[in-house]
Amino acid sequence: MSTIQNERILLASRPKGVPTAENFTIDQQPLEDAKEGQLQIQTLYISVDPYMRGRMSEAKSYAASYALNEPVSGGSIGKVLQSNDSRYQEGDIVVGGWGWQRYAVVDADTCRKVDPELAPISTAVGVLGMPGLTAYFGTLRIGNPQPGETLVVSGAGGAVGMLVGQIGKIKGCRVVGISGSEEKNRYLLDELGFDAVINYKDEKPVREALEEACPDGVDIYFDNVGGEISDAVIDLLNTNARIPLCGQISLYNNEKPDIGPRIQPTLLKRTVLLKGFLVGDYAADAAEGLKEMGSWVQEGKLKYRENVIEGFENTPQAFIGLFSGENLGKQLVKVTD
Repeated sequence: MSTIQNERILLASRPKGVPTAENFTIDQQPLEDAKEGQLQIQTLYISVDPYMRGRMSEAKSYAASYALNEPVSGGSIGKVLQSNDSRYQEGDIVVGGWGWQRYAVVDADTCRKVDPELAPISTAVGVLGMPGLTAYFGTLRIGNPQPGETLVVSGAGGAVGMLVGQIGKIKGCRVVGISGSEEKNRYLLDELGFDAVINYKDEKPVREALEEACPDGVDIYFDNVGGEISDAVIDLLNTNARIPLCGQISLYNNEKPDIGPRIQPTLLKRTVLLKGFLVGDYAADAAEGLKEMGSWVQEGKLKYRENVIEGFENTPQAFIGLFSGENLGKQLVKVTD
């Protein structure tokens, strides 16, 4: 029997509005040994992502709500300490969904081996993980970018948004990013090659800034945020525009449904495609997407940024920071080396 004491961060109460530290608590329990077909894992990195906020409520959604007084589940990277599955050996690096705990015992079928030679292992929950595949399939399969078109992405400084913009550039688009800080926008322009950027916190209205940045209208709008920003973009859509609907982070903490403009007449008159999607919709093609994303990273066509918070106990604060736009790129917690 293992002598390891496992620390876990539990959802103690359901947030009202923006989550707070009081919604979480830490407990300890003995770590079990790996049974047949299982792995015992030490966590190296924890991923925190906006979608987790929806699972903290009891509202019906595409994924089950988190149970109270249970660990928050989500993407994690770890090292195999004990294997009872022939596909894995002690020391292998794996990615899975065991979430906010220092250690875990999981079914081997729920994990994927990570190749440390391909890229830093942290990318397995970033550019070469769920956010990367979200950007890849949403942009290419729904956005269908064509050379010379204008692509606008909101949440452009986040893990998904900055990849969407770069994929658009690879495909020959004019790319306009919307974010909430000058630091993020400078990075998008100077390092990632976006053609124009908009700070939605500026005094200038977003709609006015968009008209200047998109003189030929908008052909693709990759929507990560919803709300008033999306209202402004939709006004400028061209005929046959496409909207990959990925996230609505500006609305996740609302206690009541948001009431906004009726967009259906605009979508109808301009024959716009609006498609919500989940990265799991493309699970059968994930290997294809990871292969191409990996080649773009190795060729220098695709850059990424990570915002790494040190310390397991800081996981809730790293998550809460997503909703004030603190992160540039992928938000991670480093648990141990």
